[in-house]
Amino acid sequence: MKPCPLHCTEGQKRVQSPPDNCCPRNLAHRTKPNGIHKGPSAPRNISRQRRMAHFPFGTLRQYFAMNVVTRFAPSPTGHLHIGGARTAIFCWLLARHFGGHFHLRIEDTDLLRSKQEYTDSILASMKWLGLDWDGELTYQTQRMDLYRSYVEKLLQNGQAYWCSCTAEEVEAMRERARAVGKKPRYDGHCRNLNLGPGEGRCVRLRCPDEGKIVFDDMVKGKISVDVSELDDMVIQRADGTPTYNMAVVVDDYEMGITHVIRGDDHVSNTPRQILIYRALGLKEPIFGHVPMILGSDGAKLSKRHGARAVIEYEKDGLLPHALVNYLVRLGWSHGDQEIFGLDELVELFDGTHLNPSAARFDTNKLQWLNAHYMRALPVSELARLVRPFAVEEGYGELSDERLAGLCTLFRERAKTLVELAKCFAPMLKKADELVYDEKAVAKNITPETKERLTRLAAVLEKTEVFEAEHLNEVFNGFVKDNNLTFKEIAPALRTALVGFMGGSHLHDIMAFLGREETLARIARAATL
Repeated sequence: MKPCPLHCTEGQKRVQSPPDNCCPRNLAHRTKPNGIHKGPSAPRNISRQRRMAHFPFGTLRQYFAMNVVTRFAPSPTGHLHIGGARTAIFCWLLARHFGGHFHLRIEDTDLLRSKQEYTDSILASMKWLGLDWDGELTYQTQRMDLYRSYVEKLLQNGQAYWCSCTAEEVEAMRERARAVGKKPRYDGHCRNLNLGPGEGRCVRLRCPDEGKIVFDDMVKGKISVDVSELDDMVIQRADGTPTYNMAVVVDDYEMGITHVIRGDDHVSNTPRQILIYRALGLKEPIFGHVPMILGSDGAKLSKRHGARAVIEYEKDGLLPHALVNYLVRLGWSHGDQEIFGLDELVELFDGTHLNPSAARFDTNKLQWLNAHYMRALPVSELARLVRPFAVEEGYGELSDERLAGLCTLFRERAKTLVELAKCFAPMLKKADELVYDEKAVAKNITPETKERLTRLAAVLEKTEVFEAEHLNEVFNGFVKDNNLTFKEIAPALRTALVGFMGGSHLHDIMAFLGREETLARIARAATL
């Protein structure tokens, strides 16, 4: 087994999969390699291979082996949430895998709901996740003239027309269609009126009268939509601003986007965007629509399932790579492997093996993964990361050495940096401030164990070298000399030292506390 890419210490091995009870999905959606494709990244199933077989570049790798340019285009109407973050990660990985370019575009045309604080939050979340972008940051509000120029091209070539119909009139058309069992749509009233610009007038795209829009989706395979399902959609509003579909097409073309990966809530937009591409005589990009993320119960993801903003996970003390790793696995797989270094993800993610089925968000699995990365980090790095959380807990300024010592003692108990920082509290208090767990005291601090602790304290007081290795020898010698078992004194000593049944090795705890504090805590326990 290969060593973990995240600096595992000697002897540590990569964890291939979480505990059986960690992920309710477990690996049920995957099948064993079927022999069609050689190597460790064999397709999950035959149907996936068949869906992709018709792509026009021969093999899958040839299909993707081009100058790949991707983008992520969030709207600053809220913070970056995990669904958007996953899409951004997929786009970033695809571009980095092929040595292409990844662009970030802020779609801020919703002037009422767009806020600078959300833009700042999105950018901060992207940087925290390690998703760097190429070139300048693009804002749609700065490109209005560009959009209007493309609309003008469509008007000039007869692919678009001015429309004077009001919203009320369009709704009446739809109601009439519903009344006779037809699809509710704009009926083309202004299509042949040869109207020009005017107050209250929008611009509509002239939809073909017949035919199908067919495209090969990276995730879902071939998708075909009859043009009868579409209508003459608005591409420029009466106020001169472009609609979403128009702006996206112009932006993606101008930015040279070759692959558009986004949520499958955009599947219905894709045929409309393809119509715009074709009306302009432009080559459309390759589309891929990933399913939404569901809650652990299969319902729409909500806050009760852990659907929170990326910035909240950062504040909760998750490591960015743990979140990246987890989100990538919500919709993509490489055999049964669960844990990936970032460089490894870049190497493996080529746009294939994206799961067409919706994934379920599991907070327990995310925390399990985060705990793994915390334990794999060098202690010095873990100490650096936990420092702001320790400050927030009110511990004051701790030396690097002391903070590293605390991390060593408690890293096995914590799943997040916040949890780790909270674990430090018992070690940074004085004996008379220590809070004891009532159940631990009732079970472990008895008249008999108090007498044993008093005798141990006498031995510790005379110990010349108060260091972990020597203290371990002293404690084991005490147990042997007094004909005790480990269980007859260790739980009582642990409760006396930290107030609960947890923490690291007893000799490590005593060495960290020092002689004076260790003896003071044992003395206090004897009074309980």
